[in-house]
Amino acid sequence: MYLLDSNVFINASRLYYAPTIAPTFWEWLKEQHEQGNLASIAEVHKEIDDGETGHLKTWAAELPSSFWLRSDDATTSMAQLTAWVDSPERGYRREAREEFLRIADYYLVAQAHAGKHTVVTFELPAPNSKRRILIPDACIAMNVAYKEPFGVYRKLGLRFS
Repeated sequence: MYLLDSNVFINASRLYYAPTIAPTFWEWLKEQHEQGNLASIAEVHKEIDDGETGHLKTWAAELPSSFWLRSDDATTSMAQLTAWVDSPERGYRREAREEFLRIADYYLVAQAHAGKHTVVTFELPAPNSKRRILIPDACIAMNVAYKEPFGVYRKLGLRFS
């Protein structure tokens, strides 16, 4: 299953699949979830819910609760990811570690690891970064697959007619 990062929803809503232009996309996401192909996590839903009022917030609230996986079964993966983040060899700045461990990215990677899912994000790896921990770098460390959104859309057969 593919787990979507918040930037997938936010970029689509703001930049290229606005609901007034591509309402089919938003229905397609829901259908893909119903087919067991994609979901996200509760912490991503919270990020969306804390954002601007509008289509995305309303759309997310109307999805079935099963769309938003809970990290209850990812505690072992969270411990492993925390150990990697805090490892002195990584050399991440304290601020970067603290930020990563409190935002949805941390839970997304841990949930993907625990469930053997693939993360979908626009982020790119930056293995030498010390100021920010990026999803792809955490995925690589945890042996979690990650993909960019448009490749996933193609693989799952997104079509507009």
